[in-house]
Amino acid sequence: MAIDQLVQPEDEYSTIATKGLQRKVYLEPTRSQAQTHSLASVAKHNKPDDCWVIIQDKVYNVTAWVPRHPGGALIYINAGKDCTQLFDSYHPLYVRAVLDKFCIGNVVAGPGECAAVQYHQPAAQRQFYTVLRQRVDKHFRKNEISSRASIDMYVKTALILSGLVVSFWGTFFCFSSFWLSALCSVVLGVCMAEVGVSIQHDANHGAYSRNTSLEYLLGTTLDIVGASSFMWKQQHVVGHHTYTNVDGLDPDIRVKDPDVRRVSQHQPWQSYQAYQHIYLALLYGLLAIKSILLDDFQSISTGSIGPVSISKLTTQEKTVFWGGKLLWLAYFIILPAVKSHHSWAALAALWLVSEAVTGWILALMFQVAHVTPDVAFLQQKNGTLAHDWAAAQVATTADFAHGSFFWTHFSGGLNYQVVHHLFPGICHTHYPAIAPIVMDTCKEFNVPYKVYPTFWSALYAHFSHLQQMGRHGVAVSLPSLATVG
Repeated sequence: MAIDQLVQPEDEYSTIATKGLQRKVYLEPTRSQAQTHSLASVAKHNKPDDCWVIIQDKVYNVTAWVPRHPGGALIYINAGKDCTQLFDSYHPLYVRAVLDKFCIGNVVAGPGECAAVQYHQPAAQRQFYTVLRQRVDKHFRKNEISSRASIDMYVKTALILSGLVVSFWGTFFCFSSFWLSALCSVVLGVCMAEVGVSIQHDANHGAYSRNTSLEYLLGTTLDIVGASSFMWKQQHVVGHHTYTNVDGLDPDIRVKDPDVRRVSQHQPWQSYQAYQHIYLALLYGLLAIKSILLDDFQSISTGSIGPVSISKLTTQEKTVFWGGKLLWLAYFIILPAVKSHHSWAALAALWLVSEAVTGWILALMFQVAHVTPDVAFLQQKNGTLAHDWAAAQVATTADFAHGSFFWTHFSGGLNYQVVHHLFPGICHTHYPAIAPIVMDTCKEFNVPYKVYPTFWSALYAHFSHLQQMGRHGVAVSLPSLATVG
């Protein structure tokens, strides 16, 4: 049977995939699917030119497809490891039929080993994501639009990057008045945050453009503002999106013992956390600068981000990582220090204000989605989570301010965070259109969908949750009753 009989092209991706398989894969039979591979042997194939992945306990050698992958570098973001949830959430259903051509056998875990913590699919939820994916895919086919390319996003990118350049100039070089410069530093902080929640967020999720080179380039805008796009992808795409709000597995809610914060009933309690709803409001402002000066280097040193073991950096990724750090140091610190007419004290204040604004925006946009009384915090038991992956994304996530043009664009679509978690490869400018599809399907399958009516109600819920988790002996998370839908 010809490969084009197996998969009917539905958009550019499937057409490319079909041609690629005819040319590269169909003519080169894979190894016997009866072969078995240990986790250790699969883990050795962790580079773009030697790329194996595990999906649903099967091993796939996708090396030949790496140069043609429509999602660019995302294909090897977790090479040598389990990519089940990443594959399912990023690919249309028809791609699953193509995948078999790459199968080279099954993975066999040794005693005490586990490829990854597995999601259990209750019978009632088994078809939830399949049906939802079919409906969302149909939306884009019917309207003849790409799920990634969006003129709105290109215009938005130009505005953000222009604002970044102008506000940087205004902060450090334009005005003799400190207060005018300080006002510009606030705008600069907003623009740097917008790079984080909008441009790089979509680009590093593979949701920006069909042009993978352009997408990779725009993903490095995060490096330009000081943080590492590679580390962000490892923490956010690989860790957070796979195990959202799972205690001990989601790096976004990881804590030490002791730690400055406690966000779930499963985490250790310290007496000073009774005040975390007060002091975290201030500490959130340090998020951006902490990532730039501490977290990225710590991850390079330890080879991990909390529970996530980072992948091996390619030569290009090393160049972007270290080049980005040097570029940020040169233009953001050294250039103003040498050329700005402001005093050292004024410069320090301007640096602090801009980074604090960035930190607050980034922290609050994400915290109101996953750390509130109305979302679930999960625990795995014996390598299994008693949830379907897609239903777990809905349970652990909350939206806010549906229908708001301002919040959709200011938050980079994170006011539709549930939609984003279910479809991370779709550009955020499409979220308002597909949110009703998601909500209707959730209702049909009895999957509760949480929406705060405004950002401010979501923010209130977040700090109320922090206060609640700071109390000794709290065993459950009580709903705030501030949601609809």
